[in-house]
This record gives sequence, C-alpha cells and structure tokens, in this order.
Amino acid sequence: MWPYYPDLLANPVPRYTSYPTAADFGALKPQALSDAIANAGGDVSLYLHIPFCEKICFYCGCNTGAAGRRQRLDSYLAALHREIALVGSLMPASARVRRIAFGGGSPNAISPIDFVRLVHTLTLSFRLEDPVLSIELDPRTMTEDWALVIRSAGIARASLGVQTFAPHCQRAIGRVQDETLIARTVGWLRDAGVTSLNFDLMYGLPYQTQGDLEDSLRRTCAMGADRVALFGYAHVPHIVPRQQAVDADEMPDQALRFVMAAQGHDWLTAHGYTAVGFDHFAIAGRDPLALAAANGSLHRNFQGFTDDGAPSLIGLGASAISSFPAMLAQNEKNSGQYRMLVSQGLLATTRGIARSPDDQARGAVIEGLLCQGRARLGRRLLSEVSAALGPFIARGLARIEGVELMISPAGLPYARTIAALFDHYRQDSATRFSSAV
Repeated sequence: MWPYYPDLLANPVPRYTSYPTAADFGALKPQALSDAIANAGGDVSLYLHIPFCEKICFYCGCNTGAAGRRQRLDSYLAALHREIALVGSLMPASARVRRIAFGGGSPNAISPIDFVRLVHTLTLSFRLEDPVLSIELDPRTMTEDWALVIRSAGIARASLGVQTFAPHCQRAIGRVQDETLIARTVGWLRDAGVTSLNFDLMYGLPYQTQGDLEDSLRRTCAMGADRVALFGYAHVPHIVPRQQAVDADEMPDQALRFVMAAQGHDWLTAHGYTAVGFDHFAIAGRDPLALAAANGSLHRNFQGFTDDGAPSLIGLGASAISSFPAMLAQNEKNSGQYRMLVSQGLLATTRGIARSPDDQARGAVIEGLLCQGRARLGRRLLSEVSAALGPFIARGLARIEGVELMISPAGLPYARTIAALFDHYRQDSATRFSSAV
C-alpha cells in the first residue's frame, strides 16, 4: 500500500499531456502553425478529432456534442476533409506519417462510410508509411459494420470507454452499458485484427465501492484487455456544466480515492500488467506500451502515455492540438467557428504557445518524471526546486543523486505533484485542474 500524505496532494495539478499545458495557451496566429507544418520533416503523427457522440455521458469533459443533427455532422466532416487536404499540401516531401489516431467524442458516432472517406482523404493528402492506426470507441454504439471497416482500414489499436461494470455507478454517470454489449464489442474487434485493446476505467465515482472497482478490474482482465487506463474521476462542474447531473455528495472522499488508486495498481500488477506511469497499465513483456516503459522509450502526448517517438504531432478537427518541439497550437474549439475558418481556406488554429528553450528543458524533466520516474535536472533547476522537494525527500517519496531526481516506488502517486514543481506557469488554483489522485 502506498503511504498517504494528504498535505502533499492538497493542490490540484495538471495531467501534463503537454508542457506548457493548454491552460497556459494564448492567442496564436495560423501562420505560426503553417510554418511549423512546413518544417515538420521526418516522422509525423496525426490526430483526428470527432467531436460527436450518439449519447452524452454526465461525467465527460471532452469537447463533444450530440450527433443527432445530420446536417451539422455532414458540414463538420466536409470541413475536416478540407483541413486534411490543406495541411497535407503544407507538409514537406520529407515528412512521413507513421501514426494516425482517431479520437473524440466517439469516432464511431459517424457512419462507417464516413470513416472510410476520411481514411481515403488522408491517404490522398499525406505520405503514409505503413502507419499504426488507433481509434477510440463507444461500445454502446458499436456495430458489426464498424468492425468490418476497422478490419479493412487495418486498425491495430482500439480503446473502449468502459469506465465501470457496476450498474449503479453507470446510472450515476449516465453511461449504462451491460457486460454483454462490451463483450460483443471485444469479440468484433479481435476478429477485426485489433491486437492492442485498451479499457478506460475510473475510480472515485458516485456510489462506487472498493468491491465495485475490484469487480470491474476482474471483468476487464477476463475480457483480455491488453491495456488499462485507470483514471480518477475529475469532478469540475464549474468547467464542465454537464457534470452538474453527477451527485457529488455520493462520491468517495480523497482518502478513499487514494485507497482505490492503490488498489487498482496492486491488483493489476499482480495479474500480469506492468504499471506505465501512475494510472496506465499494459500486459507485461508483450504490449508495445509495456515494452516502451521497460526500455525507456515511453513518451507523453495529448493521448496520454505512448510509445510514439515522433517529434511532431498534428491535430486535425475542432479543438485538436498540434505539438512541435518549439510550439503548441490548438484549433478553434467551437465546431461552428472551426467550420467557418476552414471553409475560408484557413487553418483553424486560434490558440497556442511558443516553447522557449526553458519550456523545452522543463518539459523534458516533467516527461521524464512521469514516464521513467527520473530526470536529470541540471544545477539551475535543482537549486530552484530543492526547498519544495524537501517534504517528498524527507518522506522517502523521492531522492536526488547528483543532479538526477528519482521518484521511489512509494512516490508513484505523487509523480504529478512532484512534476508540477517544475511548472513555471502553474498557479495553485482548485478551479483550473483536478486532484492528483
């Protein structure tokens, strides 16, 4: 069991899928993105955002909306096709697309035919070199036709939004899906050639007990999930209005959340999974994510932990974020405004930030701490944070050897809090971020 020090977890912190975080973005001109794309040679990854779901869950903080109006969905897809073609025309001949991720929302909120058309446009617009394709899926709206398209497109990795198998917890968060439905989806995906299957699970849900969590972990393992992302539910209704439908009075308190996080870690690592960072797990010795964690090639991007080492990630679609060594850029979040910009032949970038050499150095430290549990600081950064590190070192959660900072096994749940010490932009505000555990 991890040691629990609530005083060290008192301040909410970012998840650090980038540094600086999106909370620190400011105005950015589209020309900055076009220049970055034009210089993005070598391996490049793509992310396509589908901001629609057929059913909206109470808990969800993603940029998504109901897919009920066909005209709105069609106009969004038309804009996405135009953006793909525009970005492809800006890419240098030396760029090679090795990864494509489809996320949302729920990509399977669009029709299988619409998805095939997107893949076709990507093939025409970019130099694809046997890319690894991944997709996020909602089991409630999964169909056999979608499975056939996944097979034909050669998608090898898929992630299912499971969250919990407990019916009373499902009702509390507005995501009712029985085990038979999830098992059917798993069968379809395995038959379609998906070799790495992730289950998203959550702890800290209303009415959730430790028994509920263990039951969900057992069912996940029995269904053969290759990866598990075990997230603590972030209740921020002041930021995500739909979360007002979630009964906050029935959620586990901070101490029980910590126990649940430790329970999930201990259970999964005892049943064949390797811990990848704090809240991700992968089948030991087999899944690419577990291998990356073992050999030191694990990275962090807007999809979370990844074995993708490409220096450039280009986001396509409303709210999608692009990442380059010297810049982060985000598309317009509002779907209507996004469509308007792209219809005028413009890149949809509205926000972002240039990454200074200091940002890049701090980002490398944060990524190293979260991915490998260690990072070389240099004497300047070590001097800057030495006092703040004191409580973590005194309690055996971290140690310093020379100019290298290492997080101990007991300090794993404090990794984000320790990483936040290096965040030059961070403001201690409960309204900006979620609990570290």
